[in-house]
Amino acid sequence: MKLTGIRQMVMTEVPDPIIVNPSDVKVRMKVVGVCGSDIHYYLSGKIGDQVVSYPFAVGHEGAGEVVDVGSDVTLVKPGDRVAIEPAMPCHSCDQCMVGRLHTCRNLRFLGCPGQAEGCLSEYIIMPESSCFTIPDNMSLDEAALSEPLAIGLYAVNQSIPLEDTSIGILGFGPIGMSVMLCALNRDASRVFVTDKITERISMAVEAGADWAGNPDKEDIVEAILDMAPRGLDVVFECCGEQEAVDQAIDLLKPGGTLMIVGIPQFDQWAFDVGKLRRKEIIIKNVRRQNHTLEETLSLISNGLIPVKSMATHRFPFNKSKDAFDLVAGYKDGVMKAMIDM
Repeated sequence: MKLTGIRQMVMTEVPDPIIVNPSDVKVRMKVVGVCGSDIHYYLSGKIGDQVVSYPFAVGHEGAGEVVDVGSDVTLVKPGDRVAIEPAMPCHSCDQCMVGRLHTCRNLRFLGCPGQAEGCLSEYIIMPESSCFTIPDNMSLDEAALSEPLAIGLYAVNQSIPLEDTSIGILGFGPIGMSVMLCALNRDASRVFVTDKITERISMAVEAGADWAGNPDKEDIVEAILDMAPRGLDVVFECCGEQEAVDQAIDLLKPGGTLMIVGIPQFDQWAFDVGKLRRKEIIIKNVRRQNHTLEETLSLISNGLIPVKSMATHRFPFNKSKDAFDLVAGYKDGVMKAMIDM
């Protein structure tokens, strides 16, 4: 399934990919989740300076079955069900050598323009290091959802060192939900959530949030500070909106941390320098995930993080455009649309 223009998508016949490198693994995709970054490419054809050259296949949240392997592959075999790590680092640059695989100088990432075609395809070729076998008790949906959940876990690992931590999550889409599930597993003391979709507010409360509100219907800063007058330790911006960053700075206590996880449509954030300086706010950007996919899969398989409820809608492969339109329009209370291949 290829993007062919803004809001345009066409199913095309292409030759099956073939194994070239001895470390290659051929995977038949079974399920693919629609990510917000896929929607950026669908609606605007770019994220920052990463511009789509049509036709192009997106998709990076997926799980499937191994059908063939290269001569050097030892970790997976045909018939194995695998979760896909979409990042393909070089393992040899300065960033990789210090453990920062997610900022590899030569990174290739599924569904990223100029790097690699996405997994919204019947077959893909991945390096062995990007294929993780899953246990029998894990569904393919859970395996695919481990990708956004790993981002939430990485964000939490970077910011919640203590158990008794009060947090805000501004934007309760799949990434916001991933952050919350991981923060609850880390025993965050109080969790406050905002979103503009009524169904998502309900989902947040059902999933364990102490409070959830709609910034279009109430002053969420006032409401949260009434309940936490000293402010919050950490706020996760998960929607890519300037107003959320402004709210986050007001919500944070002095010395608090703002985690920027959302991807905005615009190119530059604006900050109130006076508030940042007086509160000595720490700002961290979250770049996907790093070394958290295996931990995420373990948390899911051991029943410690209930991620199944994130998948709210399903579509067959030939209705992929309907899935993208649903997610792009925030319709029907969608949290995550899954495409069955």
